[in-house]
Amino acid sequence: TVVMWLLNVKTWMLKQITKERDWARKYAILSHTWTDDEVDFRDINTNLKVATQKKGYAKIKYACRQADKDGLKYVWIDTCCIDKSSSAELSQAINSMYKWYTNAKVCYAYLSDVKVAGPRNPAEEDTRKLLEGSRWFTRSWTLQELIAPDHVMFFAHAWQSIGTKHEMVDLLSSITGIDADVLTHRQGLHSISVAKRMSWAAHRQSSREEDQAYSLLGIFDVHMPMLYGEGEKAFIRLQEEIVRTSLDHSVFAWETWTDVLAGTLFSPSPYGFRDAAKVESWTVPERDESFELSNKGLRITL
Repeated sequence: TVVMWLLNVKTWMLKQITKERDWARKYAILSHTWTDDEVDFRDINTNLKVATQKKGYAKIKYACRQADKDGLKYVWIDTCCIDKSSSAELSQAINSMYKWYTNAKVCYAYLSDVKVAGPRNPAEEDTRKLLEGSRWFTRSWTLQELIAPDHVMFFAHAWQSIGTKHEMVDLLSSITGIDADVLTHRQGLHSISVAKRMSWAAHRQSSREEDQAYSLLGIFDVHMPMLYGEGEKAFIRLQEEIVRTSLDHSVFAWETWTDVLAGTLFSPSPYGFRDAAKVESWTVPERDESFELSNKGLRITL
């Protein structure tokens, strides 16, 4: 059973959920970039006084207030709603995260480095300049956090409203390279080639190398165990899982950026797909043959 913890926006007590389906659209969820002083699961459970002294406290307070204002009793925040002392729970959470963002009633995207004087009209001319310089658009995890939820509200440093995903969809598409129809869910991810989806992550970074792969599990609808310490092997494993579950040959449409990589089957990072934004997947039903990956290599019919 997958364990999900939700934070009560008024009491700051954690509630354990095991039937996720019953809680769809009943909680808010936060998307943010991490700092070096976050409030964690243990702080919430054992010492709220310590939590209030941490840098990460303010955004939790903001998110709880906003959720309460929006008529929601619970919020999910990755820093404090995962018991990271349990490797099994952490692995389950990472494999479930895309679904959790999809099931949220609303996602609050907190751009802590965007400073504005007050609430903004998203149509204002300098909105692009404000947004595109934000670290939020450069991180691996925030890719799925932008795509998965139906409703995303953007907030600046002091929690001033910047606009919503739907209001700014063309601007967000231009900044991220993600099709507007994908952002608004008029087009499903499965209709987008593997290579093109990879291209969205090509210039994003994560603190731990493995997270460049783990943050993409939901984008490709695959599951795999977390093995922190494996380095770039995580991204190789991700591509192997994609090969096992997909007939899309574009997973091999990556480019090297160093001679060392010549002759290797899989890209060691999303950067190999940096120029794959225009790669389309095209299948002919009668030629839709599977390909097989073994310890000897790849067997494929073209």
